[in-house]
Amino acid sequence: MLDIGLLVRVHVDELIVAQNHMGVCDAIRRIAPVGKLAAMSAPHLPKVAGIDPGVPVSTHTPAPLREVPGPPGAFIQDRLAGWVSDLTTLHELTERLAGTSTLETALNELLQAGAALVGARRGLLVLEPANGEGPSATRGLGLTHAELGHIETVPRAATALGRVLDGLPDTADGITSPDLLGEQDLDPRHREVATRLGYAASYALPLASEAAGRLGAALWLYDEPAEPAQKQRHLAGLYARYATEHLARLVELERARADVAAVAEELLPSRLPRIPGVQLAARHRTGPRGGGDWFDALPLPDRTLGLAVGSVGGSGPSAMAAMGRLRASLRAYAVMEGEDPVAVLSDLELLLRLTEPARTATALFAYCEPAARKVVLAGAGHTPPLILGERRCEYVETTLSAPLGMLACWEAPSVEFSPAPGETVLLYTDGLLRRTGDAMDRAFARLHSAAASVPKADRHDPAAVADHVLRTVLPDGLDRSDSTEDVVILAAHFD
Repeated sequence: MLDIGLLVRVHVDELIVAQNHMGVCDAIRRIAPVGKLAAMSAPHLPKVAGIDPGVPVSTHTPAPLREVPGPPGAFIQDRLAGWVSDLTTLHELTERLAGTSTLETALNELLQAGAALVGARRGLLVLEPANGEGPSATRGLGLTHAELGHIETVPRAATALGRVLDGLPDTADGITSPDLLGEQDLDPRHREVATRLGYAASYALPLASEAAGRLGAALWLYDEPAEPAQKQRHLAGLYARYATEHLARLVELERARADVAAVAEELLPSRLPRIPGVQLAARHRTGPRGGGDWFDALPLPDRTLGLAVGSVGGSGPSAMAAMGRLRASLRAYAVMEGEDPVAVLSDLELLLRLTEPARTATALFAYCEPAARKVVLAGAGHTPPLILGERRCEYVETTLSAPLGMLACWEAPSVEFSPAPGETVLLYTDGLLRRTGDAMDRAFARLHSAAASVPKADRHDPAAVADHVLRTVLPDGLDRSDSTEDVVILAAHFD
């Protein structure tokens, strides 16, 4: 984070030393060369609360600084007030950026803050890491998807944004194009797009740092011929360097999340089996650190089917590895003695207790005979299945049992029931309930209500049933939030 106090003290010390050894005006000239005085005398940037990105930057160049008679102290105070205002604005903008926790919100914040700093109304940002390792993204400010598409049709080498993205030598400090339509050598396609979209000038800035490398570039567009003053470019450059470091951290986090999601998906079935008399669908949402919720569906002899859901305690790589071992073990036990779910879970509990005594898990295994519409299941501390049909929507009554690994010897009776033709059995993990944030009794009621509200036209399709339940129980993106809870839904529709 920027050290505002240190920067202000440096400016104060410079002015005091300069005033003691030469006149005030000579001191200012020593601190800022004459060529930079015009930019330094530009109006100060407004505070964050007063920033209006919709107001375009002025096209007039400030008049050169003149030595105005008056008390030297007043001149110094005015200069310091300008510096403090600029630094305060920069500090507040970086604070707002630091408050973003996702790549999407950070990119949008960077575009808006940069537009305010350089006095532009519209902008475009391209995230394109130089090492080729994603994620990649394109975001616009005040530009529709169609307008972004028009800009992308311009040859890359013909745009300032493309040159910055390619890391050409003359782009390290950004590229200012104060009058695009007045450039004689402007690419014809670029001229056509600029005329169509109504922008006449641009300012491109790289998003790069020594530590993070080049992550991408940002481009801000002006409706009339204009360019940011030197002070504006300086502040935008400082902000962009800080933003690059923040984006680099979010990019690494996004990569880690993608890797976790990929590993979690690889540990689960890549496809569901096709068994006559039953249709299957599954939905799985993994938390950002990865979790231990899993599901399985495996064909057994005589056209029978084994369905399983479970949850390993904890999260992260360790829980994911344990989940993979537990699922593989259950598959083996199901093949050997799947018609007896109690025996399957007893063997699984013994394995867990001997190999991972410090870990607990919940599990539910169901042995299905689709032709006879018969289901026998046993659960170990797991949530009860839900049956949805034309005439009923109710939870299956299961016996109370402890999770695996909690007792010296696990044992619980099995439960048998018969789904009617056209009914769907929902197996799920408790992450579906916990992500709601409600107490468990209210979460169960919420799930029951969601299942009962499935449209009749969709009840023959297990995928539609699972999607409806997921959207209803976890609305407004809760199914894809940063919750540590995994979510699993396994739907079996009996013909």
